[in-house]
Amino acid sequence: MGSTMYGSGYLLTEDGEVDRPTVGLSRVGGGWGDATFFDSTTYAKYGDPLVFTSKYSLRSNGTLTRWDDRSGTVWGNKQTATGFAAVKTMALISQTPTYDTFLANTRGGALYTIRIPRTSPMKPIVKLVRSSTWQGFEAMVIEKCGIYGTLLLGIDKDTGSSYLYAVGHANGTATVIKGLGKIPATFADPVYFRHVLRPGDNQMLFGE
Repeated sequence: MGSTMYGSGYLLTEDGEVDRPTVGLSRVGGGWGDATFFDSTTYAKYGDPLVFTSKYSLRSNGTLTRWDDRSGTVWGNKQTATGFAAVKTMALISQTPTYDTFLANTRGGALYTIRIPRTSPMKPIVKLVRSSTWQGFEAMVIEKCGIYGTLLLGIDKDTGSSYLYAVGHANGTATVIKGLGKIPATFADPVYFRHVLRPGDNQMLFGE
C-alpha cells in the first residue's frame, strides 16, 4: 500500500474453505515504492522443522534481492544481483535445498528461468525458454502439476484476461509449453498469489 509493505495470512480447511486468519494486516516496513515483484518461499522436509525461508524482491532499477528469514520476523544475510531491469514479472517454479528458480517474462516478450543458488554471494543463472510473445502478462501464477511439471496462469491486467499453460520441467529452449486456452473470466484484482501448501517433499515446487 503506497510504499509500505504489509503481511497477512489465513488457513484453509481440508475442503478448501477459509478457516481462520493466521495474522491480521501487519506492517512489515517502508521503502517499497519501487518494488515490482515480491515473493516468499520456504523449503522443508515433511515432519521436520522449516529448513529455509527466503524473501525475494525485484526493484524497478533491475536489482534482485534475497533475504534469509530464520525467525519469521528478522530478515538477514541480504544478497543482491543487478541486471534485471527488462523483467516484467516473475513466478516461483522451484523450491529445493540448494536453489530456488523463478520463471520471468520481459517487456520485450522473452521468457526465462532464473535459478538462484543458495550460495553467497548470490549469482543467478539465467536461461532463455522462449524468445518472444510473452510480453503481455503483468502477473503469473504457478501451481505444481505432477512431480516435475507446472501449471502457469498468465494474467494480462490491461485487458483483464488470462491464459493457462502446462509447462514441462524447465530445460531452456527445449522446455515443453502447451497452451490450454483462455480462462472464461475477468481478472481485475490488484494482486495475485499462489496457493501455498503445507511444506513437504512431495509438495515443494520442482519445475526446474
